[in-house]
Amino acid sequence: QVQLVESGGGLVQAGGSLRLTCAASGPIYSNNHVAWFRQVLGKDREFIARIRWRSGKRYYAESVKGRFSISRDANYNSVYLQMNSLKPEDTAVYYCAVESDGFIDPIQEREYNYWGQGTQVTVSS
Repeated sequence: QVQLVESGGGLVQAGGSLRLTCAASGPIYSNNHVAWFRQVLGKDREFIARIRWRSGKRYYAESVKGRFSISRDANYNSVYLQMNSLKPEDTAVYYCAVESDGFIDPIQEREYNYWGQGTQVTVSS
């Protein structure tokens, strides 16, 4: 069982930066993936980025590639999302999630087993 707690959200002006943190309690195994998703009210949850725990291999959605960066710190059992050049359309609730079933290329919400409660990011124009 993994419990996830996100933090670091807030209000920022367009062009600004935020760094989100996902703190995990419970085991994250070497082949697991940890990902960030976001959701706007009334819309489906959108995949943003993922990182494989052992290798550190990263994958990004096109919408954030070059602006967002995912990283992990195994010593703190945490994953981070550095968000730069933020746009109003980045406004959403951001969630971290852990995939533990061995999916090779997990980008679907249904492929992730554990979820945090989310943190709100609001980008003003």
